[in-house]
Amino acid sequence: MYAANNPSESILAKRRGYGTIVSYNVPPYGRAGLYLELSVLSDLVGEYRSTNSEEKSADLRETIWSLAGKAGITSDVPLVGDKGETSDFESVSVEIFDVWTRDLGDYLILLQERLFSSGLHTLGEKPSRKDIKAYLEAYFGDKMSSRDLSKVLDLTVEAKEQDFNFFTWVEEIFGGDRDEVFEEAKAISSLLLETDKELDGVIELLDGGYIAPAPGGDLLRDGPSVLPTGRNIHALDPYRMPSLSAWARGKRAVDEIIRQHMVKNNGEYPETVAVTLWGLDAIKTRGESVAIALALIGAEPIKEGTGRIVRFDLQPLPELGRPRIDVLASMSGIFRDSFANIVDLLDDVFERAAFADEPIELNYIKKHAEELKADGVERPAARLFSNPPGDYGSMVNEVVGSGEWEDEESLGEVWRGRNQFSYGRGEGENSAGKARPEVLDKLLASTERIVQEIDSVEYGLTDIQEYYANTGALKKAAENRKTSKKKVPVSIIEAFSNEDDVPVQELESVLRVEYRSKLLNPKWRDAMISQGSGGAYEVSQRMTAMLGWAATSDVDNFVFDQAAERYALDESVAQQLQNANPEAFKNIIRRLLEAEGRGLWETNDDMLERLRELYSDADDKVEQVNI
Repeated sequence: MYAANNPSESILAKRRGYGTIVSYNVPPYGRAGLYLELSVLSDLVGEYRSTNSEEKSADLRETIWSLAGKAGITSDVPLVGDKGETSDFESVSVEIFDVWTRDLGDYLILLQERLFSSGLHTLGEKPSRKDIKAYLEAYFGDKMSSRDLSKVLDLTVEAKEQDFNFFTWVEEIFGGDRDEVFEEAKAISSLLLETDKELDGVIELLDGGYIAPAPGGDLLRDGPSVLPTGRNIHALDPYRMPSLSAWARGKRAVDEIIRQHMVKNNGEYPETVAVTLWGLDAIKTRGESVAIALALIGAEPIKEGTGRIVRFDLQPLPELGRPRIDVLASMSGIFRDSFANIVDLLDDVFERAAFADEPIELNYIKKHAEELKADGVERPAARLFSNPPGDYGSMVNEVVGSGEWEDEESLGEVWRGRNQFSYGRGEGENSAGKARPEVLDKLLASTERIVQEIDSVEYGLTDIQEYYANTGALKKAAENRKTSKKKVPVSIIEAFSNEDDVPVQELESVLRVEYRSKLLNPKWRDAMISQGSGGAYEVSQRMTAMLGWAATSDVDNFVFDQAAERYALDESVAQQLQNANPEAFKNIIRRLLEAEGRGLWETNDDMLERLRELYSDADDKVEQVNI
């Protein structure tokens, strides 16, 4: 059984075991809303923007600035002075502060409307009316009025619960014309009510029966074709990747990545960009990450008559209008094994770019290949790196989970040791991976930016270990090879929407948004705690991931402060977690203490003493020690 939005791992399992998959639904979506200090801040901003009293405005300015600072929001919404410098509220004019409060209000709205998965899914359990409403609101956004949404629920949920309902029958017959949005909402609602087919699918499968096939994917991006769940999911044709839409979005993403980089680097192009190629996001986005790699180097897919992609061709430099940017392609083991054809095509285009008859100042792939060749390094055009053949994972999450690591730099070296294996047509028979640490080190040293796509609302950067264990550790490995100890920025692309825009954000900004909307959000916390042992485990895993991100990137101090307040110092919450899953609660406290011990979190002695007491009590409970 696999989640419907996880076709990549399910396909791997299907191939290995010659098995059949039964899919299950993702949890309902929720809006983060505002809470505690964020709610107070929103009220203060509203009051400030509506007041006409200068004396009151002055008092509010100081209060708003102070509260925004304590909440860590000034990192995301900096107050910029006349000369473009970051300032505080006392050194800028009222007019500039007014503009800042407008931006602050916009940011709070962004947080308020942020989606997250609410709790966990129970296999075979139909969603309630409230849950279906949450799915539809997340899918349609402001495209559907609340009145029409209520009518859809009446026509589907209420009708389903009753064999015949006179009022819904009248609405169906005489309700007038409905637009496409209304009809699609009805279809989605009806399909969600078939979630009980998940258990039917399991029983049918165990009985040796037939399970109908269906595409795997995400409702928010792929629409109702992924419903109902309980079916045998499949992925996409790897010979048609990237799709036309993925290619268009990938090019737009690269334009924005380069623009942002040049703004922050005096108009200079990046020489090397590391692009993560993961099986899951490649399947769900139809190859956007591949399109990003191609667009960076200045290549495009070429199709044969049947529509299959047979080659990636280099665009002429005059048409490209900029240098070819070198790419370190960091592949997951699933991508490597599932898309061998793409690996070979990419390797081929890298080889041709490395030996193209072009000046090195307009072809950074050739520049780096010639430098490697001059040093006597074999396969200087190798650019596709992954784990050892037949193996999976960077092992960084295992190291962080065990606590047996020396310093942050060592995590980068664990990643490097596990990802020094080159793949592609140029590696000979079966494109088998061969260790090429010299090439990898050269690419890491020249990497000036990393690109990572996020394909799911359910699992973002802060929700699972794989993101920091790969993207975070890759970032650390690149920084380890910078003589200037320069930080390597990461561009995050949230690709779980079917909208045309392709927002590119900095890693640290996305981390703060995710922490505020989920882990630090009482609404998300309470939804998880209500799930008992499983929910406590999910909270615990996110605490470990928080430590991993702090070690490989930067996690603001307020995140640790508020995490301690929400989960450890709140006696009611702590008791619920400990009763539901003692091991999970112990890990929550352990990660907070470990973060302080490693210098990743600054706090006071009183906080540490309280955490140590909680850890001692939690340890006793796990060991069943009664004193």
